[in-house]
Amino acid sequence: MIDLYYWPTPNGHKITIFLEECGLPYTIKPVNIAKGEQFDPEFLKIAPNNRMPAIVDHAPSDGGGPLSIFESGAILQYLAEKTGQFLPQDLRGRVETMQWLFWQMAGLGPMLGQNHHFVTYAPEKIPYAIERYVKETQRLYGVLDERLADREYIAGPYSIADMAAYPWIVPHERQQQDLNDFPHVKRWFTAIQARPAVQRAYQKAEQLKAPPTITEDSRAILFGQGRRPQA
Repeated sequence: MIDLYYWPTPNGHKITIFLEECGLPYTIKPVNIAKGEQFDPEFLKIAPNNRMPAIVDHAPSDGGGPLSIFESGAILQYLAEKTGQFLPQDLRGRVETMQWLFWQMAGLGPMLGQNHHFVTYAPEKIPYAIERYVKETQRLYGVLDERLADREYIAGPYSIADMAAYPWIVPHERQQQDLNDFPHVKRWFTAIQARPAVQRAYQKAEQLKAPPTITEDSRAILFGQGRRPQA
């Protein structure tokens, strides 16, 4: 059994997609980041960076005690290796998949996250910041579009690279992007959106009935974090 510490954000969706695709049993442990539940001392033992998602695997393959993992890319890699699914076994296929997973973790996610912040959430509209991150989003969409021009999925077969990238493309309109400008991304996006496991993953988010993450009360929790007080 996998315990998934989750909130319905792009990074959270990555893991529900994988778990629905592979069929591993799991239990969602909601972490309401708008209320600051990511700072709970028990959660910090699992995820010291006070970010979700995180998992605890109660049946790791080494036969030892429960194993906790934080960071969505590390979780995807771990689950792929545990199940033998969605990560090629051959050297070149694995390298292709892992480099595009890291591309998402280091580029697509952080830059689109800044887009979300300055376009939607920042209390002050800063034209330079908005233009900077909207254009970087456009550039990254272009990189992905070129990558998908001659292949069905990012690394060839459907993989954890696709699961990592897809949730960040879901809010494309909010990112001021038109998928018609990126026909290969649009084709890829439509194919993943139609997968039953992906639809089940997003239904899990709806069942959670999560309130809006960003409210006036939650801004200080989410955007005003400095160094945590030492215990």
